[in-house]
Amino acid sequence: MQEKDFVSYEYKTVSVKSKDRAKAMDLYEAFGWEITGTASAATGNTTLSLKRDRRLPHKQELNKLERQAEDAFAAIGGLERSKTLGASVFAYIFGCFAALVLGGGMCLTMLIESSIPAMVGGIVLGVVGIALCGVNYVIHKKLVEKRTKSLLPVIDQEEERFADILERGNDLLRAELL
Repeated sequence: MQEKDFVSYEYKTVSVKSKDRAKAMDLYEAFGWEITGTASAATGNTTLSLKRDRRLPHKQELNKLERQAEDAFAAIGGLERSKTLGASVFAYIFGCFAALVLGGGMCLTMLIESSIPAMVGGIVLGVVGIALCGVNYVIHKKLVEKRTKSLLPVIDQEEERFADILERGNDLLRAELL
């Protein structure tokens, strides 16, 4: 009777944003994980199914590096989101204010029917509200551009740290295979 080499695996599932799928796959493959399947969800996330040999040498060091890489991966995602967060909050608040100005102009025009000055004032207020709505987009783009310019060096530094951690994990795996 022929003996089989038995390999015991550990399994893991990870959910990541679909746009980060390739980077997450690189992350886990660098630490010995094999992708056994991917499933996309309607929410824009992808679930990765992973497995790796339980008897990997230097497993504790690989796990430590994997946690560091996951932290760096999360930090990069947070920095990417923070590029637009402040500008979006400002745009929502400013847009609400602009809509209120526009609505105030409409109310002034429609509620005081017999007054010509109220009608002219309401039209002017409505035009100002429309102008504020249009300017909101330009202000949002400028704020995003300014924030992106200030965050790019930090993101690049974090990306470099992430790549170094992946290289160390991959080197540790290769050292065991030789």
